[in-house]
Amino acid sequence: MREIEFPGSTGTRLVGRLHVPDDEARGSILLAHCFTCSKDLHTMTRLATGLTEAGYAVLRFDFTGLGESPGEFTATTLAHDVRDLTAAASALIERGYGPCGLLGHSLGGAASLLAAQRLRTVRSVVTLGAPSSPDHVRHLFDDPDGDGPTVSLQLGGRRFEVARSFLDDLATHDQADAIATLARPLLVMHAVHDEIVAVTEGERIFAGAKQPKAFYPLQGADHLLTDRTAAEAALRVIRHWFDTTL
Repeated sequence: MREIEFPGSTGTRLVGRLHVPDDEARGSILLAHCFTCSKDLHTMTRLATGLTEAGYAVLRFDFTGLGESPGEFTATTLAHDVRDLTAAASALIERGYGPCGLLGHSLGGAASLLAAQRLRTVRSVVTLGAPSSPDHVRHLFDDPDGDGPTVSLQLGGRRFEVARSFLDDLATHDQADAIATLARPLLVMHAVHDEIVAVTEGERIFAGAKQPKAFYPLQGADHLLTDRTAAEAALRVIRHWFDTTL
């Protein structure tokens, strides 16, 4: 594993960890973490480790203003995340790892579906606990319909604040069209009892996609896949998916 840096959507340097298998990589996979999370969330590190053991080169990175990546998180939008993903995919290609699979968690899944339209190098997509529309996350904020310059929310015991432009930007993305025109194999994974993004959101993504596609309901899992047994079960399915679609 080695640290890499590459320019992000705002011009700042994004920080990532590139996991490379001992033998020649059979393919590459780009991971997109959830909203307000980081590349070092256990969900991302477990996926990166497991997929590298399966022979893939894996890049996990921090979106602008989160984790080790500099920048103003409060000023970012989903559009910035989509451009960050595009930059990360280019970083993989520049280092000789591509084409790739794209795996996005939660809002990172929404960003992945939107970014895939721009990335010819993406061969297969996996979403994990993703909303069917970016606008779905509005309900997480304390005052989404107010008129103040900023909005806040509390996740994982921490409070975050973003500019209201973040919410304004959510409504500008046509994720339904991105799903319908994806033209790549799509695996939709969702915890049946997800309390952050309801499983019906994953079902809507699946319903809107064209074949080849698959839906895998995660039993005994929460939104962050904190249960190790559930995480290992998800990893086995993801490995098989990429083995057969990349």
